[in-house]
Amino acid sequence: MAGPEYAARVSDQTDTAAGPVVLFTAFEPSGDALAAPVIERLLKTHPEWTVYAWGGEKMEAAGARMAGRTADDGAMGLGAISHIRQVRRQIKAIKRWIKTCRLMVHVPVDSPAANFPICKASRKAGGRVVHLAAPQMWAWGGWRVKKLKRLTDLVLCLLPFEPRWFGERGIKGIFVGHPTINRELSAEELKSRLHGLPAGSPRLVLLPGSRTQEVSRNLRLLVNVFNELRNRQSTLSGVIVASSHETAAVVHRKLGEFPVGLSMVKGMRDEAIAWSDLVLTVSGTVTLDVMRQCHPMIGVYKTGVLSWFGSKLLLRTKYKLLPNIIADDEIVPEYVPWCRGARKIITKAQWLLDDSRRTAAHQQGLRRALGSYKGHDFAGECAKAIADTVKSSPVKGS
Repeated sequence: MAGPEYAARVSDQTDTAAGPVVLFTAFEPSGDALAAPVIERLLKTHPEWTVYAWGGEKMEAAGARMAGRTADDGAMGLGAISHIRQVRRQIKAIKRWIKTCRLMVHVPVDSPAANFPICKASRKAGGRVVHLAAPQMWAWGGWRVKKLKRLTDLVLCLLPFEPRWFGERGIKGIFVGHPTINRELSAEELKSRLHGLPAGSPRLVLLPGSRTQEVSRNLRLLVNVFNELRNRQSTLSGVIVASSHETAAVVHRKLGEFPVGLSMVKGMRDEAIAWSDLVLTVSGTVTLDVMRQCHPMIGVYKTGVLSWFGSKLLLRTKYKLLPNIIADDEIVPEYVPWCRGARKIITKAQWLLDDSRRTAAHQQGLRRALGSYKGHDFAGECAKAIADTVKSSPVKGS
């Protein structure tokens, strides 16, 4: 995180900032990535405005003036207590910073627990609050609805059913599409980048997660599925996709020597999905990357028994994977959360690989679910909503 002297220098600049001041705050690498295209589009359409950010390198590359570092990958390696203490220090620094500027709009990005105290400070300073994206209160933590209602003017929703859900609870929300789905992705260009991926058929891709803890928790289960399928069909090829050098190191440490037929690539997620006949993936946004290409997949998330039991009590949704939540149907087989072995997952994977009609039906279901995203421009719609909020009259502190 940037030190207080750096934050002070940036805050001094707000006194001479031309035009409206917009602040983005993100506390995770995923939030950094979510906000970056919105910042870039906002500055493209309103170059006279000043956008500040507490976030990471992607927000900075998009053109934001960095007031502090709160979403760099390095922070994710901290222990739980150290991380909580660091976030609390960051929140205090941001609240002090807000007092020094003429803030028009605050855009909190994900991480509601960290962002809610900042939202309160923003509204006291006379700014409006536009949430990017909707806290998943429809899944768990519904008691936070009243707090969100007090601390937001608008919620930018990434899932098509969310505006209605929040609207029924007195919170204004608009559906803006999703950056993972509403992006350019040329099938021909992907095919041209498939060199280096192994030969063999069928082709199985393993997506064990983007965080080191996720990879540690899920990798062995996914590899066990691959090994059994390979025992049954010796021509099977598999590829593990590592999202970063850190996760690649975890894969090497966990596996040691790779099983026959299994290899690893770094950062080639779209290419690997295009190459695949079936994807085994952890739950989360990565399932939308697979959905974007309409490739067959199975969703998995390994937990301990206590976490499995706790999720049964806390999670209120019928489905746990995003494609199934969007479709309101179990298009994708899901083992989320999962505290058992690989046997059932192996059986389901074999069932899909054995019959092309099953995979075709699976793909057709994904195409139907994608229909609600057709025609959306995520960055453009978010930037317009924020700009409209800037142009509206300010709110009084609450």
